[in-house]
Amino acid sequence: MIKDIFPIDKWNYENSSVLRDLPKEELDILFANITEDLYSKGQIIFRYGAYPSGIFFVRAGKVKKYKVDKLGREQIIYVANTGELIGYHAMLAEERYQDSAATLEDSIITFIPKEDFLNVLASSKFLSQKLLKTLSHEFSVFANCIALFAQRSVRERLAMQLVLMREKYKEDFVPGMQVEINMSREDLASLVGTTRENILRILKDFKEEGILETKGRKILIKDINKLLLIAND
Repeated sequence: MIKDIFPIDKWNYENSSVLRDLPKEELDILFANITEDLYSKGQIIFRYGAYPSGIFFVRAGKVKKYKVDKLGREQIIYVANTGELIGYHAMLAEERYQDSAATLEDSIITFIPKEDFLNVLASSKFLSQKLLKTLSHEFSVFANCIALFAQRSVRERLAMQLVLMREKYKEDFVPGMQVEINMSREDLASLVGTTRENILRILKDFKEEGILETKGRKILIKDINKLLLIAND
C-alpha cells in the first residue's frame, strides 16, 4: 500500500469518515431533506462569493475546488473524491464561499440543507469532534501545500500530484494493477501551478524514463517508486 512507503495523509484531506461513522439516528436526520443530482463533467456546484445554503456530499465522482485570479487563470487547490464533503468551511464561518467547485467528471452530488446540518452539529458531540479534527488536519495539509509550491520545482510538484491523483483514481485496486488518471492537461497544469506546455514537456520526460504511459488524456503510472523518488527529492 502507498501508505507504507509514502505519508499520503500529509497531502490529502480525507474527510469521508465524518459522515461514514455518524450514528444512524443522526445520519437519518441529516439526510431527511437532501436533494441528489447528476452533475455533468465541468458543471459548477458553487461559485466564489456566493452565500452557502448547505453542504455538498460527493456521492460519486470527483470535484475540483479552485480559485480564479484577476487574469482569469484557474488554480485548483484540491480534488475531492467520492465520499468527501465540500462547501462546509464557508457555512461554519458564516461567510461567502472563498473558492469555487466544479465536477471533473460526471458525478452524483448530494445537497444537505444548512439547517439540518447545523441542527445535527449542535446536538452531536461525535460530529463536532470529527469536524474539529478534520479542520485541524486540513490546516496541516494546506500548510504542506504552501511549502510544496514555495520549495519544489515544477517537475517535483507534478510527480507529487500524480502520486496523489493515482490514489484518488484507484478503483477495485489490487497490488501491481495500473491506475488510470483521467484528467485534462489543463486541469493538471492548474493543479500543479504551471502551464500546459510545461506539463506536456515533463510528461514526455516521464514517459521516456519509463515512469508512465499516456492514452489520450489518460495517464497510466507504471513505476510508482520512481515517481515517489522525484516527489521526495
